[in-house]
Amino acid sequence: MAIAVCGIGIISAIGNGAAETLAGLQAGHSGIGKLTLFDSAVDVPAGEVPYDNRALKRLLGIPERQTRSRTALLGMAAARQAVADAAIPAAARVALISGTSVGGMDLTEDFYRDFRLDGSKGRLRGVAGHDCADSTRQIARHCGIGGYTATVSTACSSAANAIITGALLLENGMADYVVAGGTDALCRFTLNGFNALSILDAEPCRPFDATRAGLNLGEGAGYVVLTREVPGIRTYCRLAGYANANDAHHQTASSQTGEGAYRAMAGALTRSGLERVDYINVHGTGTPNNDMTEGTALRRLFGDRVPPFSSTKGCTGHALAAAGGIEAVLSVLALEHGLRYGNLGFTEPIPELGLRPVARTERARVRSVLSNSFGFGGNCCSLLFAK
Repeated sequence: MAIAVCGIGIISAIGNGAAETLAGLQAGHSGIGKLTLFDSAVDVPAGEVPYDNRALKRLLGIPERQTRSRTALLGMAAARQAVADAAIPAAARVALISGTSVGGMDLTEDFYRDFRLDGSKGRLRGVAGHDCADSTRQIARHCGIGGYTATVSTACSSAANAIITGALLLENGMADYVVAGGTDALCRFTLNGFNALSILDAEPCRPFDATRAGLNLGEGAGYVVLTREVPGIRTYCRLAGYANANDAHHQTASSQTGEGAYRAMAGALTRSGLERVDYINVHGTGTPNNDMTEGTALRRLFGDRVPPFSSTKGCTGHALAAAGGIEAVLSVLALEHGLRYGNLGFTEPIPELGLRPVARTERARVRSVLSNSFGFGGNCCSLLFAK
């Protein structure tokens, strides 16, 4: 059974919607800048969506008095775009699979700041949306999705795994259309956690560069609408292959051999039946560990013929659970417009690998794109989109 992508929606640090996003990528624009959403002693750049919560509510037509987590608001914005783009028939069975890692933590932080000083203070409505599944429920309600819903939380591979789950629902006849992807918002909890791991770069990140020193956090949401491919339906491309694997090595680090990454990419390629891919949107966080192990996995799988690749996280920042959804949409746009995106910040290859990513966004014959999303705990996911 062929699974097709018939709708896309995206919001990130470089734009709201496919058109803005594409323009930003083609211009080599980076959304990485000074953190403004909240005060923090951790002074590092981040990829903020250029709308505060009030502006997002106005954009979505939600009354300002209603309490919604930023994670939910970002997810609503992108999922609504995807649903509208897909033109889903009214009678169709529609499911929503959404990935997130922070859920409503942004509101919980504000509640706890007051509550810990005085147990009688703090707005309880601020913790009502703390659970990760609350954002999924809010997105479904906003987009009028009344079918099966589920929330995936596998760290940075969440949205990509949500897309796999969506494909499985279609393959087993449990839905006619599936809106799948993920959403995550910047918050103090995430910023402090990554700072404790010493993997944040004080400068704009440099994925796959010899001088890489860490990642820049980001936020946003990206969703695709999946359906069975049938004659006459308008589609962007096929989800030709996918795979999930785990190297079971460490809570936060990848194994030196890149076992999980290798198995995920190899599995997606095998499932697709394709012998090669034209472009790879690598996970490419800019941390010493990720880029080295992902590059090792690329060498294991492709040898001296590694396809053109790049990381788009120099543009968007690392949006954690949303990254796989955002980059799935970017992969679809790469196929649709014949593009390979530029890897911002790269100047010098990692000596042990000798790999050079695509330097600037370029036109190319792109008929297949492999998109990698690798999470903490060794949870690795690869999606392969094809014309």
